[in-house]
Amino acid sequence: MTAQDFTIDDLRRILREGAGEEADLDGDIADVTFEELGYESLALLETGVRIGREYGIELEDATLTDVETPRQLVDAVNEQLAAARTAA
Repeated sequence: MTAQDFTIDDLRRILREGAGEEADLDGDIADVTFEELGYESLALLETGVRIGREYGIELEDATLTDVETPRQLVDAVNEQLAAARTAA
Protein backbone atom coordinates (compact mmCIF):
# COMPACT_ATOMS: atom_id res chain seq x y z
CA MET A 1 0.00 0.00 0.00
CA THR A 2 1.13 3.49 -0.72
CA ALA A 3 0.42 6.55 1.35
CA GLN A 4 -2.19 7.51 -1.26
CA ASP A 5 -4.33 4.40 -0.72
CA PHE A 6 -7.75 4.81 0.83
CA THR A 7 -8.19 2.79 4.02
CA ILE A 8 -11.04 1.66 6.23
CA ASP A 9 -9.87 4.28 8.74
CA ASP A 10 -10.18 6.98 6.07
CA LEU A 11 -13.73 5.81 5.37
CA ARG A 12 -14.56 5.67 9.07
CA ARG A 13 -13.37 9.29 9.45
CA ILE A 14 -15.41 10.50 6.45
CA LEU A 15 -18.52 8.64 7.62
CA ARG A 16 -18.18 10.25 11.06
CA GLU A 17 -17.73 13.68 9.51
CA GLY A 18 -21.06 13.21 7.74
CA ALA A 19 -22.99 11.51 10.53
CA GLY A 20 -21.30 12.93 13.59
CA GLU A 21 -19.35 11.27 16.35
CA GLU A 22 -22.40 9.37 17.57
CA ALA A 23 -22.07 6.95 14.65
CA ASP A 24 -21.00 3.56 16.00
CA LEU A 25 -18.12 2.74 13.68
CA ASP A 26 -15.75 1.21 16.19
CA GLY A 27 -14.46 -2.32 15.81
CA ASP A 28 -14.21 -4.36 12.64
CA ILE A 29 -16.80 -2.85 10.30
CA ALA A 30 -15.21 -3.91 7.00
CA ASP A 31 -17.76 -6.61 6.22
CA VAL A 32 -20.79 -5.22 8.05
CA THR A 33 -23.40 -3.95 5.61
CA PHE A 34 -24.01 -0.24 5.42
CA GLU A 35 -27.65 -0.99 6.21
CA GLU A 36 -26.61 -2.64 9.48
CA LEU A 37 -24.44 0.39 10.24
CA GLY A 38 -27.46 2.65 9.70
CA TYR A 39 -26.40 4.22 6.39
CA GLU A 40 -28.92 4.43 3.57
CA SER A 41 -28.24 5.26 -0.07
CA LEU A 42 -28.48 9.02 0.39
CA ALA A 43 -25.84 8.93 3.11
CA LEU A 44 -23.59 6.87 0.85
CA LEU A 45 -24.02 9.34 -2.00
CA GLU A 46 -22.96 12.14 0.36
CA THR A 47 -20.01 10.00 1.48
CA GLY A 48 -19.03 9.58 -2.17
CA VAL A 49 -19.07 13.34 -2.68
CA ARG A 50 -16.86 13.83 0.38
CA ILE A 51 -14.43 11.15 -0.82
CA GLY A 52 -14.35 12.66 -4.30
CA ARG A 53 -13.60 16.14 -3.00
CA GLU A 54 -10.86 14.98 -0.68
CA TYR A 55 -9.16 12.52 -3.04
CA GLY A 56 -9.78 14.21 -6.39
CA ILE A 57 -11.78 11.37 -7.93
CA GLU A 58 -15.36 10.96 -9.07
CA LEU A 59 -17.29 7.93 -7.89
CA GLU A 60 -20.30 7.09 -10.01
CA ASP A 61 -23.66 6.94 -8.26
CA ALA A 62 -24.03 3.33 -9.46
CA THR A 63 -20.83 2.39 -7.64
CA LEU A 64 -22.11 3.91 -4.44
CA THR A 65 -25.49 2.22 -4.67
CA ASP A 66 -23.97 -1.17 -5.55
CA VAL A 67 -21.50 -1.45 -2.67
CA GLU A 68 -22.89 -3.16 0.40
CA THR A 69 -19.98 -3.04 2.85
CA PRO A 70 -17.19 -0.66 3.81
CA ARG A 71 -14.64 -3.12 2.37
CA GLN A 72 -16.34 -2.96 -1.03
CA LEU A 73 -16.37 0.85 -0.94
CA VAL A 74 -12.70 1.02 0.06
CA ASP A 75 -11.85 -1.33 -2.82
CA ALA A 76 -13.86 0.79 -5.28
CA VAL A 77 -12.15 3.98 -4.15
CA ASN A 78 -8.71 2.37 -4.45
CA GLU A 79 -9.55 1.19 -7.98
CA GLN A 80 -10.43 4.78 -8.90
CA LEU A 81 -7.27 6.10 -7.29
CA ALA A 82 -5.14 3.56 -9.15
CA ALA A 83 -6.79 4.48 -12.44
CA ALA A 84 -6.20 8.18 -11.74
CA ARG A 85 -2.51 7.54 -10.97
CA THR A 86 -2.14 5.51 -14.16
CA ALA A 87 -3.79 8.24 -16.24
CA ALA A 88 -1.60 10.97 -14.75
